Amino acid sequence: MNLPILSSTFFLTLLLIMGLFFFIRASAKDRTEQIKLTPRESIEQLLSQLQVYFTQRAYHISSVDPLCQTMVFEGFVSPSWFLTIYLSGLTAIGLFCLSLVLSFLYPSLTLLFLGLVFLCPVSGLFYWKKSGRVEQVFLEVKSISEPNQSQLDENIQSLVIITAHRDELAKLQKVEFLKSAYNP
Repeated sequence: MNLPILSSTFFLTLLLIMGLFFFIRASAKDRTEQIKLTPRESIEQLLSQLQVYFTQRAYHISSVDPLCQTMVFEGFVSPSWFLTIYLSGLTAIGLFCLSLVLSFLYPSLTLLFLGLVFLCPVSGLFYWKKSGRVEQVFLEVKSISEPNQSQLDENIQSLVIITAHRDELAKLQKVEFLKSAYNP
């Protein structure tokens, strides 16, 4: 083969491998976000509904601080079998492409380069170990008042701030009792 064709194919294959590396690394990245809720009903009612919701989702209360008005839920999030197999398959394809290009450059080492494909379970193992972890959900209640509101007003609104993984928050926002309280 021509050297320009091989060098450009090798360069594109290296870009593929770099993208694959960052994709695998990002699969286990922590994606914590916040949502803010202004309850229409009483704050106690909203907190009890949230407590029931997170208990049904296999979380348990790990700490409550009445002075700071915070509550922390913890739960183990298990990794996805599908994503583990998918990442291992993508790695196998990427390493196979790299080994083909390298075998064109160095034909005497073809078997060694094809042996790189057997490293593909490492990516699945990396994802499995990193994504199986204890997740925390933080609930914080803050009192808010409007600028023209007097300090003695009894109708001071409360704001509930929930900090959790973005997938958990996306599922929470679909729950019926929260649809009127969510502020995007």
